[in-house]
Amino acid sequence: MTSDEQVKASHRNTPTSEEFRAFIASGWADRGTTPVPRAEVADYAARRRAALSRQYPGERIIIPAGGLKVRSNDTDYPFRPHTAFAYLTGLGADSEPDSVLVLDPKSDGGHEAVLFFRPLAPRDSEEFFADSRFGEFWVGPRPTIDDLESRLGISARHIDSLPDVLAKNAGPTPVRVVRAADGLLADLVDRIRSQAEPSASVPDQHEADEELARHLSGMRIVKDEWEVGEMRRAIAATHQGFEAIIAGLPEAVRKGRGERWVEGLFGLYARHEGNGVGYESICASGDHANTIHWTKNTGPVREGDLILVDAGVEVDSLYTADITRTLPVTGRFTEPQRKIYEAVLEAQQAGMAAVKPGNKFSDIHAAANQVIATRLHEWGLLPDGVTLEQTLDRENGGWHRRWMVHGTSHHLGMDVHDCQMLLRQDYMDGELKPGMILTVEPALYFKADDLLAPEEFRGIGVRIEDNVLVTEDGYENLSSAMPRTPDDVEAWIARVQSGPAA
Repeated sequence: MTSDEQVKASHRNTPTSEEFRAFIASGWADRGTTPVPRAEVADYAARRRAALSRQYPGERIIIPAGGLKVRSNDTDYPFRPHTAFAYLTGLGADSEPDSVLVLDPKSDGGHEAVLFFRPLAPRDSEEFFADSRFGEFWVGPRPTIDDLESRLGISARHIDSLPDVLAKNAGPTPVRVVRAADGLLADLVDRIRSQAEPSASVPDQHEADEELARHLSGMRIVKDEWEVGEMRRAIAATHQGFEAIIAGLPEAVRKGRGERWVEGLFGLYARHEGNGVGYESICASGDHANTIHWTKNTGPVREGDLILVDAGVEVDSLYTADITRTLPVTGRFTEPQRKIYEAVLEAQQAGMAAVKPGNKFSDIHAAANQVIATRLHEWGLLPDGVTLEQTLDRENGGWHRRWMVHGTSHHLGMDVHDCQMLLRQDYMDGELKPGMILTVEPALYFKADDLLAPEEFRGIGVRIEDNVLVTEDGYENLSSAMPRTPDDVEAWIARVQSGPAA
């Protein structure tokens, strides 16, 4: 078992007499034997495993889902499997904790993929009634081995048989494990390695594990058609959540602590339309918008302010949107707000224009950055004597970054910051290819206490973020249905608030 250990209460007692156990096990309807239909994702996951197999011939590859993490005492955080496990199995929000995917090399080449997990326990077992963490009485039924084999088209076995499989031919068979997914399992692999080859270099083995993690991260950089479809679903659900926010803005103002109200509205739609939020929602009103990762969401939403909402729905397959809109709380931009907003929108459009096959990922930031620096220079915010060329110098410049400190783009998919294990030359300097999905999200931040900013700018933060798909000849803005221009945003707010609740 690799889940965190929970505290066990000594004052609780479960009857254990044979008579009681027999009574609990009796009187249940037959579960039925209808085969579970094959999942749509199964064929895509099989192709991903085949590609991984070709990368590591003759090696045993171990990809854990991870275990439950204790939140407090005897309660756990909601379980979310490691991304590599979800990607290679097709199991998303319905993954079982402590599961492990093993690609075992075959003598004639290729690999056999086996999923080890804790299957449904029989009703005459103690787990069925007495185990509050895994028992069916407490948390519902799990799939059987037959269920998963039918659904995923993959061999499945009980998790208890895993140690023997890992130890089989451990000396002559190189082994790699995704260490970050499950530290306890990684420790077990290390012990098996040391027993099989006491003289082997531990640093070299760990570097091999890190190389596996990088490769798995890079496999996701170009999405297949099924993944693009899941991203469209996540973005459509996120659109619904934003319209619920717009409809609820007057109530957020009235209630006080309105950032939490906005967060809750979006969370309601995220849970209803998908698995939940893909990351902690940023609902930042007024000067809070100038804290880039403001997730406390403890502030009021005031009339006349802007509210910056950075949020995304994660669907059950674990693909997530990541969209930011900056909205005038009372439906109309003030002149300074509009001036800043239009500069950010211009920068975003320049960034999007750089999204096309053959360009580098870093070209997106460079294009948006050029606009941001130009506007700040025109507004006279750069230090005296600093030219536009000087501030854009990558080695010795950067004065404009006081008001836009972050990058303009990142890859997006199962992880909100997807493919992050890649090395710089493969990420920042990587070539854009059809099928990549990424964000374009420039911003301008003028903190309320920034004495170098014009007084009318202070306390205004604007970010605009969309999710784009690289196509054969450019890009498709997957979130284009969500208005972006200031006039369209004002019309959007008016339309939503004049109609029935979202």
